[in-house]
Amino acid sequence: MQDFSRALQLAIHLILSGDSELRGIVLLSLSVSLSAAAIAFAIAAPLGAGLALRAFPGRSAVIVVINGLLGLPPVVIGLAVYILLSRSGPLGAAGLLFTPDAMAIAQIILTAPIIMALVHQASEELWTEYGDTLRVFGTSLPRSVWIILASARTALITAFLAAFGRAIAEVGAIIVVGGNIRGYTRTMTTAIALETSRGDLPLALALGIILIALTLTVSTAAFWLGRRKSIG
Repeated sequence: MQDFSRALQLAIHLILSGDSELRGIVLLSLSVSLSAAAIAFAIAAPLGAGLALRAFPGRSAVIVVINGLLGLPPVVIGLAVYILLSRSGPLGAAGLLFTPDAMAIAQIILTAPIIMALVHQASEELWTEYGDTLRVFGTSLPRSVWIILASARTALITAFLAAFGRAIAEVGAIIVVGGNIRGYTRTMTTAIALETSRGDLPLALALGIILIALTLTVSTAAFWLGRRKSIG
């Protein structure tokens, strides 16, 4: 118990002192996860809305696949990206393996289904309400998608927060494709795993405290937005 108390004190000291290694790990985590969530959002949000608005053969199967991907083990995604980016893989010439870009790619693949599923659900509700009006005015599909997305701002923010929260807490996929290289691809989750195995509890605890604070902040914001929407 005394060892834990001592480690916790040191962890708090690291946070308050602005330790350079700690700061670098946190900033890299935020940079990679925010970039991945933003790119995934830009791709998946319009697709999720379009999936709700456009009927086509096999749409139900696509929806089932998207929801199924929500439960895909992250380490499997990491393995797939590793194979794609390895020297013998189809994208090996790009030299992206064991870089922050590789970690972002894995997180994009991991978070895109979350955004698509949430945006699709919100867009379906709005399309049921406003679809007939848009059809009467002969609104094109791209324009309809834009209008629906503009009307689902709260759902869009919630989807982005959910994606970012999933990305920032990820360890399995990014450790496979990033390699956990100190000062280059070491994120909060991979550093926590490494430092705990080494017995360096102060740094692991400091990162854990920051990660929990970020996760709680994102979860609280998403819950507040959802509650605000339901009340409104």
